[in-house]
Amino acid sequence: QVQLVESGGGDVQAGGSLRLSCAASVSIFGINVMAWYRQAPGEQRERVALISSDGSTNYADVVKGRFFISRDAAKNTVYLQMNSLKPEDTAVYYCNARNGGSFWGQGTQVTVSS
Repeated sequence: QVQLVESGGGDVQAGGSLRLSCAASVSIFGINVMAWYRQAPGEQRERVALISSDGSTNYADVVKGRFFISRDAAKNTVYLQMNSLKPEDTAVYYCNARNGGSFWGQGTQVTVSS
């Protein structure tokens, strides 16, 4: 069982930045994949970024070059640095851990105003 707690969401104007944090209840080195997803109202949940246990990363095309995923093993925390935010980035952002099972945090709201 992996518990995840997201933080760092909020309201920001277009062009601004936010950094989301996802604190895990276990060592993140023991987790195969950690990822950030988002879900806008009326839309399906979509993956925006992931980081594998070997440190490799992958991004959705719509955020590539603007969002950056990283991890701090000492804090068991994964981050999502979001730059050049757009109104279409508005969504609830969820942290996910895949390690045998799939575990989700409660989500954090990000609202980008034009």
